Amino acid sequence: MSLADALPPALNLPPHLSAQKYFLVCTLTVAAWDTLVLSPRTWRLMKTPGWPALKILFHFLRVWMPVEFVIVAVAFFDTKWTQDVCQKFYLFEPICTAILLAATSAIHVIRIHAIYDKDRVVLFTMGALFAVQVVVTAICCGFYLSVPLLEGQGCIAGPQHNWVGIYWLAPTLLYTVSFLLALKRSLASLKSKPLSPWKLMLRDGLNLYGAICAVHLINVLFWFAMRPTGPEDPIKTIVTSMAAVLTTSMSLRIILSVRGSLAHGGSFALSSSGATGSSRTTHVISTRSGAPTHISSHVPQTYTLDDIRSKPDGEWGMADPDGKSSVTESKGGILESDQHKNGNVGVKITIDREVGYDYTK
Repeated sequence: MSLADALPPALNLPPHLSAQKYFLVCTLTVAAWDTLVLSPRTWRLMKTPGWPALKILFHFLRVWMPVEFVIVAVAFFDTKWTQDVCQKFYLFEPICTAILLAATSAIHVIRIHAIYDKDRVVLFTMGALFAVQVVVTAICCGFYLSVPLLEGQGCIAGPQHNWVGIYWLAPTLLYTVSFLLALKRSLASLKSKPLSPWKLMLRDGLNLYGAICAVHLINVLFWFAMRPTGPEDPIKTIVTSMAAVLTTSMSLRIILSVRGSLAHGGSFALSSSGATGSSRTTHVISTRSGAPTHISSHVPQTYTLDDIRSKPDGEWGMADPDGKSSVTESKGGILESDQHKNGNVGVKITIDREVGYDYTK
């Protein structure tokens, strides 16, 4: 009798089953790390006013994902779980993961629709892919089975047929289209504001969309390319848990990367509508030489913030020799110079201030 034959089934694991247990440990580590790291930002988001759809989905996934995989891990690693109990439990993971994927896909539908300025074609395209995903994953849940492992080796759900892989193919298609649409929107924005590829990726979260797309493509490749050695071989499902956790993690960060309000999915990075509130203040600046600067009432002068910032900070608060400030506050938020009060015309500067909240900070 060899040493391997003397070990209990819980320790004498086939190579693929052993690899899946190690991979699930990595998945749980990522889930725990993500839950911990996002806690401060979750609290800040919780305190923001209103409950738009993205905020509700964010807090739902923050609870759903770790709870699901803690329960899955208990069933997989607990050596006291019998196969009779597993026959009543094995559908838990595919059903819960289908709900999780529906929530993360809804985030992509809402967000992509928003960055395309509520374009109906984009909404119908993403909405159709979302509907197909929900129907396909719901049907495929009925074609899972309990992988026939030995007592003490855990409880795993596996597919009855190879075509059940469309359970993962449907969301992969949605996330691929989501990534391509996000990439197209970002590249189109370069015409109005050129950026380096690195800054563009970080500004629009292309790394998040790309990571989700990549992990799902790898998962589908495993599902359809890997050949199990028998019905007890769980090789097809090795990557599924990691794909679900990373999809959730990256989708949560897509929500946190939205600038401004989350209402109606937020807005694109270069769009100010719906993302920020604006206020307009008019200032009148006098000349230091005493001679007023005359401007035409029909052709207003425009100053950028760079023009204002080029002025030393001290000049704004400088006092005249007589002890009076050259710039004073008047009613309605309009600043007037002493010369303006005497009838001379100064330079009027209108500053648009964009006020918003960046959840990524």
